[in-house]
Amino acid sequence: MSSKPIPMPPPGTELRWKLEAPYSSKHLLILICVFALLLVTGHRTEMDKMVNMTSQAFGNLMGLNDDSQVVRGFSRVGDVMWPPIVATQEETNRMPDLDRNNLPAFAYIETQEITTQRMNTDTLEMESVTETREVLVRPLGYVWDVFVKMIQTLEIAFWGTIISVVLSIPLAYFAAVNYSPNKFTYTATRGVISLLRSMPELIVALFLVLAYGFGPIAGVLALGFHAAGFLGKFYAEDIENADRKPQEALEAIGSGKLKTLWYGVIPQVFPQYIAYTAYILDRNLRMATVIGLVGAGGIGQELKGRFDLFQYGHVMTILIAIFIFVFLLDQLSARIRAKLI
Repeated sequence: MSSKPIPMPPPGTELRWKLEAPYSSKHLLILICVFALLLVTGHRTEMDKMVNMTSQAFGNLMGLNDDSQVVRGFSRVGDVMWPPIVATQEETNRMPDLDRNNLPAFAYIETQEITTQRMNTDTLEMESVTETREVLVRPLGYVWDVFVKMIQTLEIAFWGTIISVVLSIPLAYFAAVNYSPNKFTYTATRGVISLLRSMPELIVALFLVLAYGFGPIAGVLALGFHAAGFLGKFYAEDIENADRKPQEALEAIGSGKLKTLWYGVIPQVFPQYIAYTAYILDRNLRMATVIGLVGAGGIGQELKGRFDLFQYGHVMTILIAIFIFVFLLDQLSARIRAKLI
């Protein structure tokens, strides 16, 4: 192979390096357009108002101004949600089967005096009335109730992930351009994947609740269908981007598409598949809480019920439980990935 020699300048010539400017008038014009777009969309989404209110909040905390709507709002939320509720109380007169000599573990009976305002039918004036009631107190009763609901939420997320993996495996095969039988199946499968991703779990859960009724079935299917769209896309793209050399070697000795995929592609993409699936499981746990708000089972139904009754101490307990479960699941998935990858 011949190469042209690099011409050298005449002796005594001073060398000067000239670098082109890293930007041009075109880049400046694009930057101005992007900045104008940010200004317009930021005003439409009240970003300027958010910055102003947040600045007032920091000023109030630093003692620079006297009032802030944001600080007042967060203070009101903190007052109604703290402390979290951990115990349950139930009036004994509503428990006909109560055995006073065989109470639940750690439970005890307590007598309480409650003062309420009632209207006197004779004077038509409000009067304070004190009543005595007997209640069964379970010190950690609500913690246990939330734990049971969180286990159901975890089961919903787990089964939703299983369904998404089962659906995404054939979708990934037909959506991979190098393994799909023809262009029609490739385009159709890609369309199905896009459709599954475009439907929010909450909307899907609403329709499934109408079909299957209230309960975890709607939650499992809603999570499974939506997550299958994501996993199918991720799996297919990893199949397309896998190293071609092992596949070409297997094809050279006469291996079919399935054997080539199993022995030449899966070993390469398996660690990424584990990471994707663990992420989907983590996401499904959080989304299982949201879809429970529309009656799809789990802790979401309990959260909505307590919120509608203005029992914000119970809401705080639920939020703490959700955080603990998500944190523990994240730690567990990290350990699993470390062992398998």
